[in-house]
Amino acid sequence: MPPDLQSIAQARAWYDAWLRDAALPLWASAGVDPDRGFFQEALTTEGRPHLTRRRSRAQARQVFVFATAAKAGYGDSLIPVATRGFRNLVAEYRRPDGLFINSVTHEGAPLDQGVDIYEQAFALLAMAGLHRVAPDVGDLPAEAARVLAALEDRRVAGGGFRESGVQPYQANCHMHLFESALAWEEAGVPGWAPLSDELAELALTKFIDPEHGLLREFFDSEWRPLLGESGLVEPGHLFEWAWLLERWGAARGDVAARAMAGRLFENGLRGVDPVRNVAMNALWDDFSIREASARLWPQTERVKAAIRLGDESQALSAARGLAQYLDVPAPGAWRDKMRLNGTFVDEPAPATSFYHLILAVLELQALAI
Repeated sequence: MPPDLQSIAQARAWYDAWLRDAALPLWASAGVDPDRGFFQEALTTEGRPHLTRRRSRAQARQVFVFATAAKAGYGDSLIPVATRGFRNLVAEYRRPDGLFINSVTHEGAPLDQGVDIYEQAFALLAMAGLHRVAPDVGDLPAEAARVLAALEDRRVAGGGFRESGVQPYQANCHMHLFESALAWEEAGVPGWAPLSDELAELALTKFIDPEHGLLREFFDSEWRPLLGESGLVEPGHLFEWAWLLERWGAARGDVAARAMAGRLFENGLRGVDPVRNVAMNALWDDFSIREASARLWPQTERVKAAIRLGDESQALSAARGLAQYLDVPAPGAWRDKMRLNGTFVDEPAPATSFYHLILAVLELQALAI
């Protein structure tokens, strides 16, 4: 059964123990290939490796997880796990131009040799996290600058970048580039503030509908929103952008950005199902329900945004909702998809969720009681 969390202090303690005693040990052992050191793409809810293709985003996110956990005091023994994972990321995924291909087979053969901006954003985040705990692992600031320079040919005249695939003008890849730029700033490396500022401005002037306080996901080449069937609203992304804009706005002293962060958060709460106490996957732009199932990651973003915006009551509620996903046979694994009736899809735990989870746990740890 999920824990009966009655206070923020209790939630902090429970999640700290879950991360320290269950999640990190499980994913540092079963979650790492014992021979080659790459990260497993997924574990079963019983804690066994689920062998499938390996995306570069999963490798990069796990580098970030272990480096960030080490930085937060969960043990220096995690640094070699992150370091080896990063070296494998470079060896198996990096092209001569410095960019990282999307995926390889489980055995390490190139599979999808495309280079999505989304994947590059997480490579940048991994480098920023690793630089903070292992600055001797190559010249990571120079490596990150090389990645960013290689993306210049995807620049859009109105700001931002053109993504690969059928929706090249989108908010999501920019959200993660924004996160990575902020991470490099917070690591004390100069030169990233202009990118952070550009992406914050793009969000505030193009991605977010100022009338309704909605984040639009897809656009045309002039950053005009695509509506109708493309008019997707994701509560998880409303929370995630709120968390990022609050961080950026606080750092810059930008009152308008912080106000918009609060508005996005409030609108994200309109996508929370009070019966299941979970943020649903998607709404229409009139806030009616589009997809009532609920993945794990929006729950973590609800926790993060609530804490950053000072809503402790909502943070506790979100922590309770998230805990439902962690009630699995192998402590430290998780469920990913909740159905409308509150049951879960029986499937492996994706490694990519750990990045969301650790940031939610660390926001709880940082909260002053």
